[in-house]
Amino acid sequence: MDAGGRTGTPRAPRADRLRVEIRPERSPGTVVLTLDGELDHDTAEPLRNALGESSGAVRVVVDCSGLRFCDSTGQNVLLKARLRLLAEGGRVDLAGLRPPVDRIFEVTGALQVFRVYEDADTALGAPDR
Repeated sequence: MDAGGRTGTPRAPRADRLRVEIRPERSPGTVVLTLDGELDHDTAEPLRNALGESSGAVRVVVDCSGLRFCDSTGQNVLLKARLRLLAEGGRVDLAGLRPPVDRIFEVTGALQVFRVYEDADTALGAPDR
């Protein structure tokens, strides 16, 4: 029995709850990361790894249309990636935010620092500003 009065085996990290697909685009220096699942403390590592593999990209579009949940850990991973890319002359854009995820970004003010698009295709078709 644990301190909370629960029995059973300890929960293992559930990184399998988040899938990240890396898709280079025709536009040089642009990468799309497609997220599917839940982004939280236990599942953030695949996104960190994908963002690391995307180093050298000028623009990373994070397609959140398959993201069902995001906590502060996930949000911080995206914010840190944004700062890193800004320092390198690039940017991170978000696309396809669903209501539960959109709400956490809205409440924390993070929506004001990202360019947010309806979907990945709209983001990719948007002119650079």
